[in-house]
Amino acid sequence: MPGRHFLQIPGPTNVPDRILRAMDRPVPDHRGPELPALVAEVVAGLRQVFQTARGEIVLFPASGTGAWEATIVNTLNPGDHVLAFNIGHFSHMFADVARRYGAQVDELDLPWDQGVPASLVGDRLAADKSHTYKAVLLVHNETSTGVTSDARAIREAIDATGHPALLLVDTVSSFGSIDFRFDDWGIDVALTGTQKGLMLPPGMAVLCVGPRALARAEQVTTPRYFFDWRPVIAEMQRGYFPYTPPTLMLYGLREAVRMLQEEGLPQVLARHLRLAEGVRRAVKAWGLQVLCKNPTEYSNTLTAVRMPEGTDSEAVLEAAETHFQLSLGTGLGRLRGRVFRIGHLGALNELEVLATVAGVEMALALAGVRVPMGAGVAACQKFLMESFLARITKG
Repeated sequence: MPGRHFLQIPGPTNVPDRILRAMDRPVPDHRGPELPALVAEVVAGLRQVFQTARGEIVLFPASGTGAWEATIVNTLNPGDHVLAFNIGHFSHMFADVARRYGAQVDELDLPWDQGVPASLVGDRLAADKSHTYKAVLLVHNETSTGVTSDARAIREAIDATGHPALLLVDTVSSFGSIDFRFDDWGIDVALTGTQKGLMLPPGMAVLCVGPRALARAEQVTTPRYFFDWRPVIAEMQRGYFPYTPPTLMLYGLREAVRMLQEEGLPQVLARHLRLAEGVRRAVKAWGLQVLCKNPTEYSNTLTAVRMPEGTDSEAVLEAAETHFQLSLGTGLGRLRGRVFRIGHLGALNELEVLATVAGVEMALALAGVRVPMGAGVAACQKFLMESFLARITKG
């Protein structure tokens, strides 16, 4: 089929040609003289995106799942008590990693259309007078639901109780796309992957580790080897790694952080907000509903759309892929068949979002969902045009 494929799932995202060209080179010696400067630039750029001066950057050849495991084995012992919240498919899996390593996980099952209430975190920790909880697990942006929890408010709720629990945060689908402030919000570990806001192929886990988590790692006795971040940090400070790194990915990562720096992080975040709101306007114009209940928790990287009663989202996905080369995100876990997800993160602009909205409209119609053709495109286009004119006037 002619034309490009539209990969509009919530990650992996489209990889810009500029990043592909940066990776298209002979494989270098990973213990050679060019590595230290490369690693230093990557680390400095990632610190800017995490908005940290105190966090240590740690890289592993892995996915976000590997980043979960690295976080758990370096901060928790078997038997440690952990507070977690099931607000979606990935928050449940994060908790399950801790459970597999023997942690006693108190996982609160919450509705999948809302974020983690900061008041609930505060209440649970205030009641823990003996400080048995060693960590709180949080997925900042739940990729299965399109809901963003307020990490800053949760940190403030923890601090208000005086509880020493670490705050371990999954930023896989928010990093480089939704505002996240490691230092200002008192995060202890933040983790992500390269395949979403960083615009790279899957394959590298990225962690930012704060001082309290570094100290905890020295006390933890959980067996670990590959995911022990201590030798990785020591070697990365020299510009190398204790394992064979994905060297070509490092060149791509350097190019990715350069692209984010050139656009400017505030502008990157504003672009994601703008494109996300355009998609949400389209959903409203279709007469459908966004899964996320609270507008203050809307995700700026993906939108989960509820299906009308008696319809199946799998039919929409099949129509989009088969007829329009458009990949949309499926409903995961208890949401299978009930929602589809539109990804709008990474290397993306207004025209690509409008094309995606048009493709979704046609796929909905082919799947038997009655929507007013052109209404979503018009609503999205109107909002984006208003935003464009406002920026021109302001500028």
